[in-house]
Amino acid sequence: MAQTGRSWDAIVVGGGHNGLVAAAYLAKGGLSTLVLERRERVGGIADTHELKPGVRVPAVAHTVGRLRPSVVRDLALRSHGLHLIAPEVRVFAPAPDGSAITLYDDIQRTADGLRARSGQDAASYAGFDRLVRSLGRFLAELGGAAPPDINAPSFGDALTGLKLTRSFRGLGKHDGRSILRVLPMAIADFVAESFETDALRGILAARGIQNTAMGPWSAGTTAVFLADSAGNDGGAAGQTVYARGGPGALSAALAAAVRAAGGEIRTDADVVKVTSRDGRATGVVLGSGEEITARVVVAGIDPKKVLTRLVDPVVVGPGLRWRAANIRTPGTVAKVNLALSGLPVFPAAGAGPDGERLLRGRIVIAPGIDYVERAFDASKYGGISAAPYLEATIPSLVDPTLVDDPKSGARRPARHVMSIHLQYAPYHLAEGTWPARRDELGDLAIQTLEQYAPGIGKLVVARQVLTPLDLERDYGLTGGHPYHAEPSLDSFFLWRPLLGSARYRLPVEGLYLAGSGAHPGGGVTGIPGQNAAREILSDWKKRRR
Repeated sequence: MAQTGRSWDAIVVGGGHNGLVAAAYLAKGGLSTLVLERRERVGGIADTHELKPGVRVPAVAHTVGRLRPSVVRDLALRSHGLHLIAPEVRVFAPAPDGSAITLYDDIQRTADGLRARSGQDAASYAGFDRLVRSLGRFLAELGGAAPPDINAPSFGDALTGLKLTRSFRGLGKHDGRSILRVLPMAIADFVAESFETDALRGILAARGIQNTAMGPWSAGTTAVFLADSAGNDGGAAGQTVYARGGPGALSAALAAAVRAAGGEIRTDADVVKVTSRDGRATGVVLGSGEEITARVVVAGIDPKKVLTRLVDPVVVGPGLRWRAANIRTPGTVAKVNLALSGLPVFPAAGAGPDGERLLRGRIVIAPGIDYVERAFDASKYGGISAAPYLEATIPSLVDPTLVDDPKSGARRPARHVMSIHLQYAPYHLAEGTWPARRDELGDLAIQTLEQYAPGIGKLVVARQVLTPLDLERDYGLTGGHPYHAEPSLDSFFLWRPLLGSARYRLPVEGLYLAGSGAHPGGGVTGIPGQNAAREILSDWKKRRR
């Protein structure tokens, strides 16, 4: 192995958004920081790429609404080119009977729209939204704190405990009891306590199963739902925020922040080993054989890969290696990107400017609780659901920069792009293989949308299908799981990713975890990267004393 001459204070493995967030904070904190990304560009799932010449689509993540505001502020991301767009429509959910439910950023407007279906639901909506925001604020406080050291609690852990206790008391008796009661609940039960319309229940419940291998009747999905509203303006409807230029624009701004703070980024740099000596991480080895040394190694990739493939098994030990191998990464999400020759017509939205405005948020195909649960049932047995849950966006409606087809004089130029998340498509198939069934998945997405937007198939001029296997191969997501680990109750707070390793410090001194597999979990939030950097800088200062 050829060793480079320079040694770094910190090497960040993986240039996804959390890795970049951690690197930017570390560089700002005075550490010489190097980011190593195996792909040809940074961003990971928060990337934008060309579907065809002049047509750009979100790679995997299609919105960035959960990004923590403090990350945007601390890293001056707006000055680095980040421009966020938040349409007034959060969710448009068409039903098979031609009707639709629309959730707006305005609570009263949403309630007014629900009144035609159910006076009870209209009356309950504001109270439900208030409860979600209240519980979400507490989870945001929890998510911003490092879990305590269970073996040797410190004074800092005690202070964190006091802060969280005050936050919990701030909930009041009603909400305090509520959060303890509802976190283990199935989201189907939680939404049923407030609403009688199955269509509304299905739309709301979908946020509790997004990107997971759980269904609406699975225990703990209410915690997933509430976490989706933690630290943002989501409320009952959830956030819908786009980055102009696609998610890749966020990653570009983060990369600029890293460089502005003095950090460096290398792409096409595949880390194949984390080196160590006397139980302490000392650097990394690249696929080329190059060895780079550092005082700290920060993994922005998933913990399963780090502990079972990159760290020496002798250093990890058989017990921890076995536990890490059992971190659950059951990917069930596929991504379908479409280039369209025109705007699809959803009869439930209507035509003209008013109909177009309704399609600027997330388009959700989840017409009821049982519909989503049946889709989940198929995946449990290795099958692709014939009636999948879909969440789609048409980002070109709010960001025309995504489409600049050079063949504008062609018979069918691209005018819009559509980004579709499809569940449930399990990583492990009972029949066939993903390469052979990729087209089947793309056809299924279009066929499902045809029921709500007749003729959409005729508008498709190009498409891309990413199966869970593609998400693993192309984006480094073990099992194809976008969250690096299932966000279930056995992987919450002290248990994420493993009991005893939840403080961003993995069981090799100097090796840290900053990706979505760390507390508080997945989504484009930047919180794991922000939290990990804070803990690393704290340890760094203690060593320097």
